[in-house]
Amino acid sequence: MPYAFHLRGAVATLAVPAIAIAGLLVSSHQARASEEVNIYSYREPGLIDPILKRFSEETGIKVNTIYSKDGLIERMSAEGANSPADVLLTPESGLLIQAKAAGVTQALNSKTLEDAIPAALRDPDDHWFGLTRRARVVYASKERVSQDAITYEELADPKWKGKICIRSGQHTYNIALIASMIAHLGEEKAEAWLIGLRNNLARKPAGGDREGVRDVQAGLCDLAVGNTYYMAAMLKNPEQKVWADAVKMLFPNAADRGTHINISGAALAAHAPHRDAAAKLMEFLASHEAQEIYAEANGEYPVIASAKPSELVKSWGELKADPIPLSELAALRKKASELVDKVRFDAGPSS
Repeated sequence: MPYAFHLRGAVATLAVPAIAIAGLLVSSHQARASEEVNIYSYREPGLIDPILKRFSEETGIKVNTIYSKDGLIERMSAEGANSPADVLLTPESGLLIQAKAAGVTQALNSKTLEDAIPAALRDPDDHWFGLTRRARVVYASKERVSQDAITYEELADPKWKGKICIRSGQHTYNIALIASMIAHLGEEKAEAWLIGLRNNLARKPAGGDREGVRDVQAGLCDLAVGNTYYMAAMLKNPEQKVWADAVKMLFPNAADRGTHINISGAALAAHAPHRDAAAKLMEFLASHEAQEIYAEANGEYPVIASAKPSELVKSWGELKADPIPLSELAALRKKASELVDKVRFDAGPSS
């Protein structure tokens, strides 16, 4: 019977001379110490370093990381088969899609990742996997906006004329949102919506999501479009906390299809020299432990069902996420970008 077999194996091991056991242990430790994994990361060091440190502590695998705000996909492409990159980490889906299209990723067939991560949040060909979720919400002035519900469609309502702040329409966060509007409304209605939104802007699209909230607090606009995790970041920043305290978070379309979400994620590099270690890292990033570290440290939503958001994130209210697969939106990103240019969105409300 199996139990007896394992017991005999244990006894046999005990019979090995002590010097031989010591030699095996030293050899095993040296093998683990020699393992390493190289990460190219668009994600900021402070957001992922605690998780990478825990991974090294638990596996003995050394993690080497290169951080950059841009250019990593181009670097991997230029390096070709000589690239030292094993894993690419990104803060949103657009870069994952770009990396796959550039040929710098490869499929990772992992039952662990397949079981942990919903199909809508990973590439159908297993080239990339979502690790955290964030919603694209509306930050509304507590002082000047009485309503507690909104839709993306309503952002084009003339009642908001001169009252909305947003970053560039060509920014990847907004391209993903516009792609989702094309998916739900069709191209013609999505174009009309984008024109209506442009006409309601308080200023030309500029800055980032936090600057939009800043301008709501300053009275320049009543609504700003931004990602949820920026609220957590602003609350931690003494200068920006006053911005955060001036707004409430509205989850668009919560009463129907759900709020548009994006992801941070990971992909296995096409020429990963440490493929096994890279797979272990990616699976660890989808573990319950890592997911809860992400959730607590970054103000993001976990992607696995067993991990819960932080108490701060829970306080924002329940997230009903738009279930449309991100891979479907990928096919509409080019059209979304073309619409932004066609309606001269970034020229602002007077265009």
